[in-house]
Amino acid sequence: MQRPNIIYIVSDDLGFADLGCYGGREAQFGPVSPNIDRLAAGGMKFTQGYANSPVCSPTRFALMTMRYQYRLRGALEEPINSRSKGSETLGLPTSMPTLPSLLRDAGYSTGLVGKWHLGYPPHFGPQRSGYDEFFGIMAGGVDYFTHCSSTGDHDLYIGEILTPDPGEARPAEGAPSSLGRPGGRLVPHKEVGYLTDVFSDRAVDYVNRHAESARAGKPFFLSLHYTAPHWPWETRDDAHVAPEVAKNLFHLDGGNIHSYRKMIHHMDEGIGQIMAALRAQGLEQDTLVVFTSDNGGERFSDNWPLVGGKMDLTEGGIRVPWIAHWPGAIAPGTTSLQHCMTMDWSATMLHLGGGQAHPDYPLDGVDLRPVLREPAHTFDRPLYWRMNHRGQRALRVGDWKYLMVDGHEYLFNLPADERERANQARREPQRMEAMREQWLDWNATMPAIPADATVSLGFSAKDMPQR
Repeated sequence: MQRPNIIYIVSDDLGFADLGCYGGREAQFGPVSPNIDRLAAGGMKFTQGYANSPVCSPTRFALMTMRYQYRLRGALEEPINSRSKGSETLGLPTSMPTLPSLLRDAGYSTGLVGKWHLGYPPHFGPQRSGYDEFFGIMAGGVDYFTHCSSTGDHDLYIGEILTPDPGEARPAEGAPSSLGRPGGRLVPHKEVGYLTDVFSDRAVDYVNRHAESARAGKPFFLSLHYTAPHWPWETRDDAHVAPEVAKNLFHLDGGNIHSYRKMIHHMDEGIGQIMAALRAQGLEQDTLVVFTSDNGGERFSDNWPLVGGKMDLTEGGIRVPWIAHWPGAIAPGTTSLQHCMTMDWSATMLHLGGGQAHPDYPLDGVDLRPVLREPAHTFDRPLYWRMNHRGQRALRVGDWKYLMVDGHEYLFNLPADERERANQARREPQRMEAMREQWLDWNATMPAIPADATVSLGFSAKDMPQR
């Protein structure tokens, strides 16, 4: 496989069955995701792929570092919130090698368009963690029209001005050269427009600006992290909703399945424009486009046949769409049963780009290139999770899943029971014990969750009935 251009598209809170190619229903206006469906038809779709976490920022830590997020203090927030502003610990350390920093060291141009959600300046930021360019938001969510966060602060920026301390020690010999340093400030950017469209337009611009150098042999890596279909529930036609939700972006009294599907459709239209730009520039054959979600769906999503959603380690909170499109290397119309999670895809991109993991930070993510070459190929891939919220833990090994929620333990055979309704713990006590011990052995290799780690819930049973 030759070194491709890479576009890593991450949607926000998308349900497993929200897309047509994953069994989603049509909306009142027609197909919800025709362009994403075409990516799947022209590439490979994974039916057993997972997010590293059932909530936003922890998954993004894993995406960036290619390691279990539990290794970093900031990722133990569920999720990072605005109260972390000014913190020196609640974010992605600038000393940590990342997917973009290592790809940049390997000769890639790197850019992030969209959501960061990995800590606030002056201690953290995209251009201090390997991105050449940044256009997007720092918080977990903003209004689609005012581009203001839940605190009311304007949260749309175009790059950073880095002003490191002149007396700061230079990186040690052999350290990744592309890592940023603390200091500097974000550059606020005012722009009229619906945020999903603004991000799509910026991504198209990025492709067009880097096309010539890509054709000349310098590939690009573009992270495109949409906020869609994350709350507030605003379609392109709902600018009048912005004043109503300014003080509570959770939008607890609004939205419906129709507006939610329209939000996905707006994102899908933008992805269609990006693919058109790749074709116009003659780059589609040589570009790997990966599409996924940072976690399972929220209140209006369709997770069928799974149960649960965001914040849950039941399948609906962690199993997500994974689509890989690369006409020059991936056979069209293929489906893979390989078990995988977010950090595996990032590790695969690193290997495809010729990057090397830093020896002090060995990867937890595994290389999926053999699967991309041969869709029928699978290998054993145990997957581990834990959540401070409700004391959850989960382990998937082959067909089996061990789960604990609120102190209750379960064992499920997923091919037979994807809805996790038929607890096999009493029928399979030895398997239950073995998987519990396997999870405990893994957990012992991870830092403990500190007492001050926070869980931030946007709503509870007082706002709507539990699932």
